[in-house]
Amino acid sequence: MYVVELSKDVLNEPRFMKANPSYRLGKPCVYVGMTGLSPDERFDKHKAGIKSNRYVRVYGLRLLPALYEVYNPMPYDAAREMEVELAIALREKGYGVWQA
Repeated sequence: MYVVELSKDVLNEPRFMKANPSYRLGKPCVYVGMTGLSPDERFDKHKAGIKSNRYVRVYGLRLLPALYEVYNPMPYDAAREMEVELAIALREKGYGVWQA
């Protein structure tokens, strides 16, 4: 599991904004994902365009380990559930969140 901080420029993306109607100005924008790789390796692959999410490739700034390290490592099924739960929790805090 990993969380990537996205540039505020992602707020100009209609699909991103539609997915985040409760976004609070000033809160971070993030991408929440899960991987069998290390978060650093996965982030590098996103940025290189390898099985990447467009928002991370274009707007990804850095990993935010403070938001995910407590959950790693985790079995696949638990990670799949936690990815959704973390995305929901961050949205409830006013974050802009994209989760694939």
